[in-house]
Amino acid sequence: MGRKGTDAVIEQVPVGGASTRDLIAQARARREALASVDALMAQATGTAHDVDNTMELTVDARGKLLRLWLAPSAVNWGPERLGSLLVEVAQVAMREAIQASYNMVALRLGEDMTYLIEQLSGMPAPARDPEADTGITVEEFQRRREERLRETERRTGGATRVRRDVGGAAVQDEDDYDLDTFDPATLRSDR
Repeated sequence: MGRKGTDAVIEQVPVGGASTRDLIAQARARREALASVDALMAQATGTAHDVDNTMELTVDARGKLLRLWLAPSAVNWGPERLGSLLVEVAQVAMREAIQASYNMVALRLGEDMTYLIEQLSGMPAPARDPEADTGITVEEFQRRREERLRETERRTGGATRVRRDVGGAAVQDEDDYDLDTFDPATLRSDR
């Protein structure tokens, strides 16, 4: 039997506008990037210290202790409290290291692949963890800021220092930038 009727012409349509060579190159690059995830995560570190600055430690994203510093006053905590404090500080440092590792992976693989890795590992990025303490709310930050501004105004009597330029015109001194009026909410966050 011949191939009559089966000699149909198949139209080649590039996927997403990319050629087959481009798709193969992208797949290879992604495979190499995925192979480097382990190395990237091993490079990420996190450092934390306690409130009293009696200890500081650095760990990698897997929790391996890389550096530990204890102040001489750390012995005053006693063995149980010192041990639990070390664990608490190590957990904070590890969350920082995990976030740093995901940030590095996201730069290499993109946000979607990083999110997939988070899902597969069972360890969400601390920035996405719904149960993580995210600090104060925007509303609370604004309320505290307003209180600080009112307090500053009360202390200074609302007066601002003004200098005169050569022509006698009043010019606010650039060196008098008031940190109380700085709003960190205007800064952009990567994650």
